[in-house]
Amino acid sequence: MLANGFLPDCISSDVHALCIDGPAFDLLTTMSKFLCLGMKLTDVVRAATETPAKALRRENLGSLRPGSAGEASVLALEEGKFDYVDSTGEHLPGEQRLTAAGVVINGSWWNG
Repeated sequence: MLANGFLPDCISSDVHALCIDGPAFDLLTTMSKFLCLGMKLTDVVRAATETPAKALRRENLGSLRPGSAGEASVLALEEGKFDYVDSTGEHLPGEQRLTAAGVVINGSWWNG
């Protein structure tokens, strides 16, 4: 579908009963897989934030516009060699992955 220009509206963790122990470990892994498949970073982030918030009619989430919740996950884009596996066991080599760099809650950096 991506090869034909049909991008996903929403990206989620894809964690379900058949893959709770992998290969869909979390949302960042799924987002990284879409980067590996050729989606632009801006499209991947939008499909994991703004679009799902709109679908849930929670437009105060998923953006940093005035009046929004003011909370954000800060991500890092790492370069390297990464192996992405789907639920059927197929492997796809990638050169980028998203990782968690931190969190902003109520406008302040959260140190855990």
